[in-house]
Amino acid sequence: MGIHELFFHIHYCNGSGSGLKLTKKLTRTLQHHELILVIDGTGMYRIADKTTKFHEGMLFYIPADVQHTIETSTEQPAFLLTVHFSYAHVDFKDTSWSIQLEQENLALPSISELHDYYMVYEIFEKLVTIWHTKLPGYEFTAKTYLQQLLLAIDQNLRTQHKNYATSLKIEKVIAYMQLHVEQSITLTELANLVHLSPTYLSRIFKETTGYPIIAFFNKIKIDMAKELMLGGTKKVKDISAQLGFSDEFYFSRLFKQVEGISPKEYYNRNIHGF
Repeated sequence: MGIHELFFHIHYCNGSGSGLKLTKKLTRTLQHHELILVIDGTGMYRIADKTTKFHEGMLFYIPADVQHTIETSTEQPAFLLTVHFSYAHVDFKDTSWSIQLEQENLALPSISELHDYYMVYEIFEKLVTIWHTKLPGYEFTAKTYLQQLLLAIDQNLRTQHKNYATSLKIEKVIAYMQLHVEQSITLTELANLVHLSPTYLSRIFKETTGYPIIAFFNKIKIDMAKELMLGGTKKVKDISAQLGFSDEFYFSRLFKQVEGISPKEYYNRNIHGF
């Protein structure tokens, strides 16, 4: 379940300014999810029978319906940034939307120690500030920042993982796809690029991006096709050929599979306003 497939609802945020000062011991069970970033101070945190001393730079992910306890030290009071949220899995396929309420937790550890977490802190702080400022459109903007926050957390954790080199290989594959979007490429070609077996590359690519590798490349092509259509000067068959498709009808089927409508329908809706 990738972040791009989730629709978020933010209940509230805490910590605007210099962070939320934790002044008392809290034991609770929430009906939604919460992220907590410790930006200063120390204390004790307990979840699922595991007790941890915490300090600046630690991140807690608390799923719904899980009891937890957090307590600050008296010598170094803790200051926190928090966001409380729920989410649903949203998918669009073959002209139909499907919505499923959260059936599993996010793929985050319950306790993380972040290193070089400036980017995570900066995005989290902006999210909390936007929520409390409440300018027009703040709810939509806050949801966007929540998605960015989750991506930044994922990136921070992956850089600490022993498989960080694998992540770099995935990025190299995607860059190669973008560079050769107007050509045809094969799984073997991509595997040779990063010195991995096709089977292993397919597996780690899906685990990292949420997409099968060739489906991801086709999505890049379809996104480029939409940009070319919006230019309003090229026919579908010309765009198909430019993007390396030898069969215009295969391109049209693929386009409809990804977008839910045919290239012609997309063109008419966005160029002529039908």
